[in-house]
This record gives sequence, structure tokens and C-alpha cells, in this order.
Amino acid sequence: MKSKFTLDHIGIAVETLEKGNAFYEAMGLGPMHVEDVPSEKVRVGFYELDNGARIELLEPTTEDSPIAKFLKQRGPGVQQVCLRVPDIKSTIAELKAKGIQMINDEPRLGAGDCLVAFVHPKSAGGVLIELSQPRGSKT
Repeated sequence: MKSKFTLDHIGIAVETLEKGNAFYEAMGLGPMHVEDVPSEKVRVGFYELDNGARIELLEPTTEDSPIAKFLKQRGPGVQQVCLRVPDIKSTIAELKAKGIQMINDEPRLGAGDCLVAFVHPKSAGGVLIELSQPRGSKT
């Protein structure tokens, strides 16, 4: 049975995009595309992979951003796994009906003009799961 979920990206918290870029550039990834996401208080640098997934570097833009808090508690590293879904609203409703705790009950605009919502790490074995649906599409 085919899953309705597709790996969209892995989010990695970094102190600065420049520091994070050095490693990925040395690996031969690039160029890094940069986007500010004011709603999340983050600057995102991402690399497109051959299979369509991305690696996203997440730099905080304010001291009170979730990424700044993550860096203070854990330091740089994997912050989230993002799964692309065909219908984010129905996916949220299905998860909530199964007792899954959501951080966001309604999707909001995220990077790459996608609607996003987060599953609480308490419901996902300590992993922050982001759900993502490109706006205007049902994939």
C-alpha cells in the first residue's frame, strides 16, 4: 500500500546560514537558495536534492524564535522532518481523531509558498514533524 506521505525536507538548525553552508558546499550541494519566513522568525537556506527532497538550514532571525530556543537547548542539528501531504486540513483532522497532539490545529503559510502545520514531538517519539502542502495543489 502506497503512503500518502512524501519526504519533503529535513530541517537543520544552524547558528548562521553561512556556517551551515560551508559543510554542504564542501559536499557539492548547491547553490543554496535563501528565503525569509517572518511567520516562523527564521531565515531558510535550502538545497534541492535529485529525488525532489530538500535539506533546509534554519537560522533564527529573532532571539525568541523557535529555532533560537532549539539552538540554546540542543545546539545545531536536525530540528524537524517535513512530510508533504496531499490535503493538509484532512490530514490534521485524521491525526487529531487518532489522538495525535498537534502544535497547529490550522495550517499556516510557511517557506516555499506551502501550507504547514506541526505535530507535537510528544506524539512522534520526540521528533518534530512538519506537514506541508504546496498552496493551490493537492499532490
